Amino acid sequence: MAEAVAKVGRRINETVEEGKDSLDLSKCKLISFPDGVFKFLRSVSEKICVITLADNEMKAISSKFFSTFTQLRELDLQGNFFTKLPDNVGEMEHLTSINLANNRFSIFPDILTQIATLERINMEGNSITEIPLEKLSNMASLKWLNIKSNPLDANTQSAVQSLHKFVILTTTAS
Repeated sequence: MAEAVAKVGRRINETVEEGKDSLDLSKCKLISFPDGVFKFLRSVSEKICVITLADNEMKAISSKFFSTFTQLRELDLQGNFFTKLPDNVGEMEHLTSINLANNRFSIFPDILTQIATLERINMEGNSITEIPLEKLSNMASLKWLNIKSNPLDANTQSAVQSLHKFVILTTTAS
C-alpha cells in the first residue's frame, strides 16, 4: 500500500512541478480518487486536460472530481469497477474522449449523451445490453463509438449498424 501511495505522490509532484497538462495515475491500486490530490493540484487543476486512472480498483468517482477538473478533454477510466458515473459529468464542456472500457457497466451511461463536445466513447468489454441509439445519433460531435464485447441483442446490433453518422465498433454476431 505504501508503495502505491508513494507512486501517486511522485506522479502528482511531477505534474505540479513540471506544469504538465496531464496526470497519469494508472496502475496505482486506487480504490477512489484521493481527496488529498485535490489540494495538491489546486494550483494546476485548470491546466490539466488529460487524466488517466486506468487499471485501478475504482468503483466510483466523486462529483468533486468533475467540478475540479473543468478543462478536462480526455479521461481514461478503463480497467476499473465502475457501474455508473456522477450526474455532473454531463457538465463537462471540453471533454472530447472518454474511455470506460473493461468496467462493470450494465447500462449505457446516458449522461454521456449530454456532453456536446464528446467525440470518442469507448465502452468495450462491459455488460451493456442496450444502447440509447436515438440520443447517440443526436450527438453532433460524436465520431467514434466502441461497444465491442458487450452482450447486445441481435436487434440492437442491427440497429447500431444502421447508424452511419459515426464510426461504430461492435462485435459481429456469429
